[in-house]
Amino acid sequence: MNKIQETINKIQPVDKSLLEQTQKRLDNLTKPLGSLGNLEEIAKRIVAITDKQKPVLTNKIIFTLASDHGITEEKVSAYPKEVTAQMVYNFINGGAGINVLARHIGAKVIVVDIGVAGELKVLNPGFRNKKINYGTKNFIKGPAMTTEEAIQSIEIGIELVEEYRKDSDIHIVGTGDMGIGNTTSASAITAVITGTSVERVTGRGTGIDDGTFQNKIKQIEKSISINKPDKNNPIDILSRIGGYEIGGIAGIILACAAYRIPVVIDGFISGAGALLASVIQPIVKDYMFAGHCSQEPGHIFQLNWLGLNPILDLNMRLGEGTGACLAMNVIEASCKILNEMATFDSANVSKKSSS
Repeated sequence: MNKIQETINKIQPVDKSLLEQTQKRLDNLTKPLGSLGNLEEIAKRIVAITDKQKPVLTNKIIFTLASDHGITEEKVSAYPKEVTAQMVYNFINGGAGINVLARHIGAKVIVVDIGVAGELKVLNPGFRNKKINYGTKNFIKGPAMTTEEAIQSIEIGIELVEEYRKDSDIHIVGTGDMGIGNTTSASAITAVITGTSVERVTGRGTGIDDGTFQNKIKQIEKSISINKPDKNNPIDILSRIGGYEIGGIAGIILACAAYRIPVVIDGFISGAGALLASVIQPIVKDYMFAGHCSQEPGHIFQLNWLGLNPILDLNMRLGEGTGACLAMNVIEASCKILNEMATFDSANVSKKSSS
């Protein structure tokens, strides 16, 4: 818990005056005022987050955290839990969606076993073994994890950012996930924190049929009733109905805010981690970007609660960090506009008439 508190203590509000200063710079570029829309807003936020007048985002890292969930015993997913481990190997071999997109934008993917239900035999610099346990417990029968494990999962997320900062500067971070059953946990967390009904925040995850979908809603409602998580206590929520990868994502977000690193959250699972991080320290909202709007219905409730507008809306729901990865490209483009575009004076272009 000391590491979490130490990290919280480092988090400072962004300097809002930098937003106005950067807008003045943008207004002097060779374009009509405000004509680059959200790209201008993104550039302003990056300057405020990093406290750098000319931010460069070449060193991009996507942390994809993998973990299993005991709630899969209740038949809430279309896939067996063995798929989690199988997909980790796919990540390591470079064959998953996140690998393709990361190569496209020049990002590094770090795959983390934080709670996969099996031993993974991997020797690869892009893999980290941070296993807490072999998946969470079935939270329909009681808490998903111990309080100590919940704290540990958040601390692991913090440590990941700190460890990679030692090697070189991290310019921007994306959060990703892999875990059969994790949309069930994310739905439960979202319902509790946002105060929205389970039915409204729950989606079909891996593509479940109508019967499985109704069962999923029923099991989530039952788990909240049994565990009674305290909506004002993020550690309690995480321990009772959460997942290790969700706690890890919350830790990554806290660490990024502490070290003034922009963090791009992916979809629904990352959104659950973002909710927890924001309950721990509300200031982190200013350091986050919503990569995209997931097809999972609960994601829009997360984004509304966080006050974030999604950069992309591509009807995606893959996870892994794919939406965050694509949005990083847009965020980097916004910085290049700010850094490389000519001013009216330097290009000898006449400004708009004042009459």
